[in-house]
Amino acid sequence: MTWAIAVGSAAVAALLLFQYREFRPGIIVAKLTAASSFVWACLLWGGMASAYGQIILVGLMLCWLGDALLLPPGQSLWFQLGIGAFLAGHLAYAIAFLQGPLSPVGVGVSAIALSVFAFLVLRWLAPHVPPDFKRPVVAYLFVISVMVVLAIGSSVATGRPAAAVGAVAFALSDVSVSRDRFVAPGFVNGVWGLPLYFASQFVLASTVLTPLE
Repeated sequence: MTWAIAVGSAAVAALLLFQYREFRPGIIVAKLTAASSFVWACLLWGGMASAYGQIILVGLMLCWLGDALLLPPGQSLWFQLGIGAFLAGHLAYAIAFLQGPLSPVGVGVSAIALSVFAFLVLRWLAPHVPPDFKRPVVAYLFVISVMVVLAIGSSVATGRPAAAVGAVAFALSDVSVSRDRFVAPGFVNGVWGLPLYFASQFVLASTVLTPLE
């Protein structure tokens, strides 16, 4: 298990270095290695041993696919397909969190907070998003907000914070992707966004150690 984390951490560090130097072959290898490491970690932690773990594993694999599809720069068809893959990944995580108990208070409070978050993000992005991306972006924000709400509801009900921590970190890391693709492209987006994203996937993968069912 520690090997998967070590490999993933090294790959993320290499990814940042290659992005800084704009070395495309290195970016591709490092990003896919980092993504593969969180899938590997989930398998090592027993992701196949429960229905909950299997759904989380599906979510991780969809995120791996999203990482691969987002490798081409710009707002191409590949980017739209990448958004679709990540949206499906968020749906898988949401379904996983529904396998166990949910706190009504946790769900209610977080739903209000996520509604405000989604509104502010949409207001910020709206002037920069091309017309053909507006609906996918709205759908994506809705699904990730639902996923985070369910994760928080699950964490409050079970007393296990990993689901909420991973989901919130995932949502925040998406802000860096949005800024890079629509608002202000640049290396600085990846400096904080990439470590946060990959850390969130490892945290979500670790939840299979204590399955909900």
